Amino acid sequence: MKKSANSVRIISGHLRRRKFSFPANEAIRPTGDRVRETLFNWLQNEVLNSSCLDLFAGSGVLGLEALSRGASKVFFVERDRGIAKALEENLGLLNLPQGIVCHANALDWIATAKAMPPFNIVFLDPPFTEELLASSCAALEESKLLAKGCCVYMESSITISKIQIPKNWIRAKEKKAGNVYFYLFIRRD
Repeated sequence: MKKSANSVRIISGHLRRRKFSFPANEAIRPTGDRVRETLFNWLQNEVLNSSCLDLFAGSGVLGLEALSRGASKVFFVERDRGIAKALEENLGLLNLPQGIVCHANALDWIATAKAMPPFNIVFLDPPFTEELLASSCAALEESKLLAKGCCVYMESSITISKIQIPKNWIRAKEKKAGNVYFYLFIRRD
């Protein structure tokens, strides 16, 4: 039986109300409209002309929302080849050449991404069934990928108190919607 496609819409910016599809996959859990609206209200003064990293891209909705709101560049890292290909196609359909897709394991990508300018915003929304937040945070902090004052958004099925976060990441905002805890951290030096 062939899996059908799922779709999601962009909620604001120049692509407001545009829908895009992505392959059906149980591991993809796009951030809902209400959570995205809250997140981008938190980031409203940070997104314009920012360089963003959507580390566990999945549908790519967080990075696409950032591009719709004026981000200058978004790197999407996705380990599933089919999903990464669909994301590239969606960037083309939405005419977003400033989006770059990298088919790779997120932690491997962090370890090898050496000559990149630092990111202003990072979206961390790994699969809930895998415990990747703590290792991703540590790897990002050890890398040269984060700008001073970088905003790091996280989604989790558990409270952040159970996850080790780098000491120089200051919790700025937090909220819960249904079974999802979401946070915004600001990286300090």
